[in-house]
Amino acid sequence: MPEPVVEISTGEAGTAPPTDYRLIVPFDWFRIPLEPGEWKRSIRALVDNALRGQDDAAALKRQLTKELAARAEDAYRNGGVELYISTTSVGPIPVSASLLVTVVPPDEDLGLSVTGAQRAQEIDEILLPFAGPAIRRRTRTVPADDDSSGNRLPVTTVDYGVKIPMTTASLLLTFSTSLDPFAEALVELFEAIAKSLSWT
Repeated sequence: MPEPVVEISTGEAGTAPPTDYRLIVPFDWFRIPLEPGEWKRSIRALVDNALRGQDDAAALKRQLTKELAARAEDAYRNGGVELYISTTSVGPIPVSASLLVTVVPPDEDLGLSVTGAQRAQEIDEILLPFAGPAIRRRTRTVPADDDSSGNRLPVTTVDYGVKIPMTTASLLLTFSTSLDPFAEALVELFEAIAKSLSWT
């Protein structure tokens, strides 16, 4: 799996309490900013790059664009600030992985509890070296036979919720992958990215 090698900052360095954060993500993870009007251009670039050279892929482009736009809009409505999509491949196999960064409003529950059909494998408290104490939850969801999304693959999700210093707001990092055979390796990568989180 690729090493996290690209440093991402969403703004200018500030004073305490922090006004921003930094993450180190793999260089081939595509960033989609979730501010209104920003994601359309980024999604178009991602889809064009993913399907480059496929002249007969117009319908697939439209479908992929629609799905990503719906995901971006939903994420923004729930406090999402940026979405990363892996464009990595291992040989002919695309590495299905993503990261959603969400700002959780002051005093709102992070929601890191066991719910619905999700099978919690681990919920614990950890220390992120540069960001402070965090709650980590790992789940593996096996889709129901009648899943409306059409997904039939188990999805592994790892959430990291961390309080933003000197505020009552939190930052939530939500990693996910449907590449079940490589889930363990990807979870290690997710952990490395989470541990790179720092405040500015």
